[in-house]
Amino acid sequence: MAFGEDLPRDIRMRRKRRGLRMNSHVPVAIEWNGRAGPAHFESGFTRVVNGYGCLLVSPKEIDVQQKVKLTNLSSREAVSGVVVWKGDRQADGWELGVELVSPEMGFWGIDF
Repeated sequence: MAFGEDLPRDIRMRRKRRGLRMNSHVPVAIEWNGRAGPAHFESGFTRVVNGYGCLLVSPKEIDVQQKVKLTNLSSREAVSGVVVWKGDRQADGWELGVELVSPEMGFWGIDF
């Protein structure tokens, strides 16, 4: 039996992550529109980044499927993304998985 064949089918068939991930604390500005309200602006940071997204920490709860704009406060570059996962509230904020809509491979200032 080959490695992994004894795992349940749903686990074997899960989509694998794209690209390498790197622990990295990048300060970002987060912008999003509420359900029917005005734009929201907050400062946050990343815990993990890759060329296609990040694990973002936000002081405010943001819904899954919400479109966001992230600005890297070091480079002042901005990209659009979508919240694809929401974790629990931690002491420093909400953990959110964000997928970048049009990834810029140099956005985080790290070569992957």
